[in-house]
Amino acid sequence: MRDTKYELIDTHAHLAFKPFVDEAGAVLDRSIEAGVTGWITVGTDLEENRKSIELAEEYDNLYAAIGFHPHIAKDITEDDLAELEKLAQNEKVVALGEMGLDFHYNFSGQPAQKELFARQLEIAKKLNLPVIIHNREAFEETMRILDECGRGMEKIVFHCFGGNAEQAKVIIDKGWYISFTGVVTFKNAHTAREAAKATPLDRLMLETDCPYMSPEPVRKQKVNEPALMVHTAKFLAELKGVSFSEFADITTRNAKSFFGIRAI
Repeated sequence: MRDTKYELIDTHAHLAFKPFVDEAGAVLDRSIEAGVTGWITVGTDLEENRKSIELAEEYDNLYAAIGFHPHIAKDITEDDLAELEKLAQNEKVVALGEMGLDFHYNFSGQPAQKELFARQLEIAKKLNLPVIIHNREAFEETMRILDECGRGMEKIVFHCFGGNAEQAKVIIDKGWYISFTGVVTFKNAHTAREAAKATPLDRLMLETDCPYMSPEPVRKQKVNEPALMVHTAKFLAELKGVSFSEFADITTRNAKSFFGIRAI
């Protein structure tokens, strides 16, 4: 039984990845004990999407977001997109994504990435689902596609935000959301901290993006997991100059409203 008096929601965890998929129950138990009591598990390909839904159906307060990562854009077929739309109608699916552009690695060509991004936005609009954005070194093009294909969409979050304060302000001015990971706690993450300072509390959410990027002071822990998100939350509360309990209350309320979920 947890003795914490707060609740946090990890809005972006990859629980269908191999470090977790066979021990999800234990991972979530540790998370609940730490006070992280709700989760969005995010798929990046068809297999992970299906598994994310299976996990969400198995555990209370675990929900799924499904989509195709830009890395695999070159491999996605019309049948895959049709299957995504079908899967997205499951009641435990609360968002589409992560989707977007990655011009850092360019594992898929940029035209293929742009096309896949636009097609997934079309599905999200059709089903009235929130969208989780992956953006790496492609901010202007990401915004252009969102302006063209996501017009009228209010529930858009830039996950694992790696941009600067000026880019954060552009996103906020659109009425969208920004989610921060443990990266913001890293000693050299000055840009991320300035972006967090520029993000109003009512537009800020938290995530682990686990199994990656364990926060300080547990950065040496190779596999990140939802329980560790408490460190990120405490760091950001101090950065924003509010009590931890107030920060937890606001960011959890943001997540519940954005995804239309509840948590214990």
